[in-house]
Amino acid sequence: MASSPADIDGEMTPLQKHASFFDRNKDGVIYPWETFRGFRAIGGGVGQSIVAAVFINGLLAPKTRTGKFLSPLLPIYVKNISKGKHGSDSGAYDAQGRLGASAEWKALFSLCKDDNGLLPKETVRAAYDGSLFFKMEEEISSSKRKA
Repeated sequence: MASSPADIDGEMTPLQKHASFFDRNKDGVIYPWETFRGFRAIGGGVGQSIVAAVFINGLLAPKTRTGKFLSPLLPIYVKNISKGKHGSDSGAYDAQGRLGASAEWKALFSLCKDDNGLLPKETVRAAYDGSLFFKMEEEISSSKRKA
Protein backbone atom coordinates (compact mmCIF):
# COMPACT_ATOMS: atom_id res chain seq x y z
CA MET A 1 0.00 0.00 0.00
CA ALA A 2 1.28 3.50 -0.80
CA SER A 3 2.46 5.60 2.09
CA SER A 4 1.24 9.08 2.93
CA PRO A 5 3.19 12.07 4.26
CA ALA A 6 3.03 12.90 7.96
CA ASP A 7 1.88 16.23 9.34
CA ILE A 8 3.86 18.34 11.81
CA ASP A 9 3.20 15.97 14.73
CA GLY A 10 4.12 12.91 12.67
CA GLU A 11 0.48 11.82 12.49
CA MET A 12 -2.06 12.79 9.91
CA THR A 13 -5.68 13.57 10.59
CA PRO A 14 -8.20 11.31 8.87
CA LEU A 15 -9.02 14.18 6.49
CA GLN A 16 -5.33 14.58 5.61
CA LYS A 17 -5.07 10.81 5.02
CA HIS A 18 -8.15 10.98 2.81
CA ALA A 19 -6.68 13.81 0.74
CA SER A 20 -3.11 12.49 0.69
CA PHE A 21 -4.10 9.58 -1.52
CA PHE A 22 -4.29 12.05 -4.39
CA ASP A 23 -0.80 13.40 -3.62
CA ARG A 24 0.72 10.93 -6.06
CA ASN A 25 4.34 12.06 -5.60
CA LYS A 26 3.95 12.50 -1.81
CA ASP A 27 5.29 16.08 -1.69
CA GLY A 28 2.35 17.45 0.32
CA VAL A 29 0.83 19.23 -2.68
CA ILE A 30 -1.93 17.91 -4.93
CA TYR A 31 -2.08 19.30 -8.47
CA PRO A 32 -5.02 18.71 -10.83
CA TRP A 33 -3.09 16.08 -12.80
CA GLU A 34 -2.50 14.18 -9.55
CA THR A 35 -6.20 14.34 -8.72
CA PHE A 36 -6.90 13.01 -12.21
CA ARG A 37 -4.39 10.16 -11.78
CA GLY A 38 -5.79 9.35 -8.35
CA PHE A 39 -9.33 9.06 -9.69
CA ARG A 40 -8.10 6.86 -12.53
CA ALA A 41 -6.26 4.67 -9.99
CA ILE A 42 -9.49 3.98 -8.10
CA GLY A 43 -11.47 3.14 -11.22
CA GLY A 44 -12.80 6.51 -12.32
CA GLY A 45 -13.40 6.98 -16.01
CA VAL A 46 -11.49 9.59 -18.01
CA GLY A 47 -14.41 12.04 -18.08
CA GLN A 48 -15.22 11.60 -14.40
CA SER A 49 -11.55 12.03 -13.51
CA ILE A 50 -11.23 15.25 -15.54
CA VAL A 51 -14.37 16.72 -13.97
CA ALA A 52 -13.21 15.68 -10.49
CA ALA A 53 -9.77 17.25 -10.98
CA VAL A 54 -11.20 20.56 -12.19
CA PHE A 55 -13.95 20.65 -9.57
CA ILE A 56 -11.88 19.53 -6.57
CA ASN A 57 -8.75 21.55 -7.29
CA GLY A 58 -10.77 24.55 -8.37
CA LEU A 59 -12.65 24.60 -5.06
CA LEU A 60 -9.92 23.51 -2.64
CA ALA A 61 -6.82 25.25 -4.01
CA PRO A 62 -7.95 28.76 -3.00
CA LYS A 63 -8.90 27.58 0.49
CA THR A 64 -5.70 25.61 1.22
CA ARG A 65 -3.14 27.98 -0.34
CA THR A 66 -0.12 28.86 1.76
CA GLY A 67 0.54 32.36 0.41
CA LYS A 68 -1.43 35.45 -0.36
CA PHE A 69 -1.87 34.63 -4.05
CA LEU A 70 -3.35 31.58 -5.71
CA SER A 71 -1.14 29.69 -8.12
CA PRO A 72 -2.67 29.18 -11.58
CA LEU A 73 -1.66 25.50 -11.21
CA LEU A 74 -4.40 25.13 -8.52
CA PRO A 75 -2.35 23.23 -5.91
CA ILE A 76 -4.09 21.78 -2.87
CA TYR A 77 -1.90 21.72 0.24
CA VAL A 78 -2.54 18.56 2.27
CA LYS A 79 -1.40 20.18 5.52
CA ASN A 80 -4.11 22.84 5.11
CA ILE A 81 -6.89 20.56 3.87
CA SER A 82 -9.03 21.28 6.94
CA LYS A 83 -9.41 24.84 5.63
CA GLY A 84 -11.24 23.35 2.66
CA LYS A 85 -14.06 21.83 4.67
CA HIS A 86 -17.40 22.88 3.30
CA GLY A 87 -20.60 23.76 5.10
CA SER A 88 -22.15 20.33 4.78
CA ASP A 89 -19.23 18.41 6.32
CA SER A 90 -21.11 17.87 9.57
CA GLY A 91 -23.76 15.99 7.60
CA ALA A 92 -24.18 14.41 4.20
CA TYR A 93 -25.99 17.41 2.68
CA ASP A 94 -27.02 20.94 3.59
CA ALA A 95 -30.69 21.77 4.23
CA GLN A 96 -31.40 21.89 0.47
CA GLY A 97 -29.49 18.68 -0.34
CA ARG A 98 -26.69 20.38 -2.28
CA LEU A 99 -22.98 21.58 -2.06
CA GLY A 100 -19.88 19.51 -2.73
CA ALA A 101 -20.99 16.62 -0.53
CA SER A 102 -23.68 15.65 -3.02
CA ALA A 103 -21.13 15.12 -5.78
CA GLU A 104 -18.75 13.38 -3.36
CA TRP A 105 -21.43 10.89 -2.27
CA LYS A 106 -22.47 10.23 -5.86
CA ALA A 107 -18.86 9.55 -6.88
CA LEU A 108 -18.30 7.32 -3.84
CA PHE A 109 -21.47 5.37 -4.61
CA SER A 110 -20.68 4.95 -8.31
CA LEU A 111 -17.17 3.68 -7.59
CA CYS A 112 -17.83 1.61 -4.46
CA LYS A 113 -21.32 0.13 -4.52
CA ASP A 114 -21.44 -3.61 -4.02
CA ASP A 115 -23.05 -6.22 -6.28
CA ASN A 116 -26.44 -5.50 -4.68
CA GLY A 117 -26.20 -1.78 -5.48
CA LEU A 118 -25.53 -0.84 -1.86
CA LEU A 119 -22.72 1.15 -0.24
CA PRO A 120 -21.40 -0.96 2.66
CA LYS A 121 -20.89 0.68 6.05
CA GLU A 122 -17.24 -0.46 6.06
CA THR A 123 -16.66 1.40 2.79
CA VAL A 124 -18.08 4.63 4.20
CA ARG A 125 -15.92 4.26 7.32
CA ALA A 126 -12.84 3.70 5.16
CA ALA A 127 -13.68 6.86 3.19
CA TYR A 128 -13.71 8.83 6.42
CA ASP A 129 -10.61 7.30 8.02
CA GLY A 130 -8.50 7.86 4.93
CA SER A 131 -7.85 4.24 3.98
CA LEU A 132 -10.44 3.66 1.24
CA PHE A 133 -8.59 5.05 -1.78
CA PHE A 134 -5.38 3.21 -0.92
CA LYS A 135 -7.36 -0.06 -0.62
CA MET A 136 -9.19 0.57 -3.89
CA GLU A 137 -5.98 1.27 -5.80
CA GLU A 138 -4.38 -1.86 -4.38
CA GLU A 139 -7.40 -4.00 -5.37
CA ILE A 140 -7.48 -2.58 -8.90
CA SER A 141 -3.71 -3.04 -9.35
CA SER A 142 -3.94 -6.59 -8.04
CA SER A 143 -6.78 -7.50 -10.40
CA LYS A 144 -4.87 -6.02 -13.38
CA ARG A 145 -1.78 -8.08 -12.47
CA LYS A 146 -3.90 -11.25 -12.34
CA ALA A 147 -5.49 -10.54 -15.73
